Amino acid sequence: MENVRVRFEPSPTGSVHIGTARAALFNWLYARKTGGRFILRIADTDRERNTQSALDEILRVLSWLGLDWDEGPEAGGEFGPYFQSQRGDIYREYLQKLEDAGRAYKKDGAIFFKLEGERHTEYDEYHKAEIEKVRTEPVVIEDLIRGKVTRREERDFVLVRSNGDPGFHFVNVVDDISMGITHVLRGEDHLSNTSKHLELYKAFGTPPPIFAHMPMILKDPRIGKGKMSKRDKGALVEEYQQRHFLSQAVVNFIALLGWSPKDGKEVLTIEELLERFEIKDIQKAGARFDDKKMSHLNFEYMKVLPICEYEKYARQALTSSNLIDENVDGEHLRGVLELCREKIDSFENLPAFSAYFFSEDYTINEKAFKKVWRREGARERLSEITPRLSDLDEWTESAIEYAFQQLANETGEKPFAWYPVVRFAVSGTNSGPDFLPMLKIMGKELVIRRINDRLASIN
Repeated sequence: MENVRVRFEPSPTGSVHIGTARAALFNWLYARKTGGRFILRIADTDRERNTQSALDEILRVLSWLGLDWDEGPEAGGEFGPYFQSQRGDIYREYLQKLEDAGRAYKKDGAIFFKLEGERHTEYDEYHKAEIEKVRTEPVVIEDLIRGKVTRREERDFVLVRSNGDPGFHFVNVVDDISMGITHVLRGEDHLSNTSKHLELYKAFGTPPPIFAHMPMILKDPRIGKGKMSKRDKGALVEEYQQRHFLSQAVVNFIALLGWSPKDGKEVLTIEELLERFEIKDIQKAGARFDDKKMSHLNFEYMKVLPICEYEKYARQALTSSNLIDENVDGEHLRGVLELCREKIDSFENLPAFSAYFFSEDYTINEKAFKKVWRREGARERLSEITPRLSDLDEWTESAIEYAFQQLANETGEKPFAWYPVVRFAVSGTNSGPDFLPMLKIMGKELVIRRINDRLASIN
């Protein structure tokens, strides 16, 4: 295979959409799989909308996802500059070539590309006016995903806007030519642009790259229909960072948006993605976003994290929620995490799930309050078990279990009869990690104090 050169061309005008991240990932996978080059090129010609914060986010998101680039900002390279705003001399050189060939002209302060073919005017229903059109030859797009697509351009299009900024189609083609791009993997919303680009390649006398247009990402059907927008939950990569998702799980999920391996496996490490990824396996139909699958994959990755790695991510989530600080007891924290890790599918949920281990400022579950605490005999059961727990010399799981069993033997009931009310008294809920280990980790002093506080609250 020729030396593959692919590019990712984001605009620094807003937050990074999950579709944008997918374009970066698929280009990166193809470059790494083929031993090619992955180029990061910043499309910053829109001076009014560009922001430094958006550029910083692009670089931060790519780094977080583990998508390193061979050429581009910070990496350099022999085909720079890698910011379109700095490539003015290159654009002027290529524009001169079109002007010399009679393929560019000025109109209304802008510069247009001149199509070849017979010109005529006709009424256009969309514009509600007579407009000039050109009878051009159709162009055939050989697309690796969509097969053969035939399109025809009928109107001249802008090369340079009236404000002097070069247009998207022009800079896109010039950059791909001058940077030696061999393959263009992008969203299917660009398919309609490709006929314009092929007209430009033909005018420059340059063979076009190989195209592959990926399917649109569609909304989760549980929230609506149509294309997923930046306003939809889960649409922005930064959201997953803020929600403490694992980056490797996010990469895995994004890879499955429109692609799947032949063996049907869903949990795929980056090494497995590189081994299995093929452009020809990308589907044509829209890729359906599935928030539940994202959570499922995140949970699968969380389950296999070594406890030291798990603790690192947990500390970030708990610290950002002001539940712990750098002075937290490490042994206590690890004990809590060992209890909780099988119960939660995201570090995002860890603070709410475990707050009562670290703070007195935890939520009292209203349903649990009604179901457990308002139940007849709840106060009596709590009063029965309290002295048994208070009298324990050792605070071990076996000792705690014996206290409940001893009371059960005396009353003829099962020890589980006291579990719900004690759990609610110490945690404010009726669900959570395994009961006896939970009491052990919380410690005798805290358990007894919270039980007494709960008993006192109804006097």
